[in-house]
Amino acid sequence: MAQSSAQPVTSTEHAPAGEHGGKFPPFDSTYFAAQLVWLAITFGVLYLLMSRIALPRIGSILEARRRRISDDLAQSDQLGAKSQAVLAAHEQALSDAKGRAQILENEARQSASAAAEARRKELDASLNVHIAEAEKSIAASRASAMSNVRGIAGEAAGAIVERLTGLRASDHEIAEALKVPHDGQPNA
Repeated sequence: MAQSSAQPVTSTEHAPAGEHGGKFPPFDSTYFAAQLVWLAITFGVLYLLMSRIALPRIGSILEARRRRISDDLAQSDQLGAKSQAVLAAHEQALSDAKGRAQILENEARQSASAAAEARRKELDASLNVHIAEAEKSIAASRASAMSNVRGIAGEAAGAIVERLTGLRASDHEIAEALKVPHDGQPNA
């Protein structure tokens, strides 16, 4: 076997597998042009995919969210206005009910007062009738008592005169002695 003269392997030639010439291929200046072309192609494809597919979808999603939020805000404003209107109507109805209740209370108070006044007048009239009857009864009792007092006084005076004098006085003399003149003094 003849040995031929071996020439060293240069970096431009391919080395056997597992033996690199010492440079990392992406940093090897011989591959820069190819890497820049593939970078431009990849960037272009990604740019087209993003601008034609992904970004319009994201934009439509954001626009749908913006519309939904603005619709929800508009709806909440409408509901807020409705609730304010309902609250105002409720407060008005409450105020009207309080006013009607006050009117009914005043009417009931006046009715009760009028009924009490009528009942008082009725009782006053009834009491006045009873008082008048009682006064008549008292006057009759007084007259009866006074006539009995005169009789009793006459009998007592006759008994006293008879006892003191031993003579019996006549009924006419006793009646004359018991008469009271207008000045309130008995006859002397």
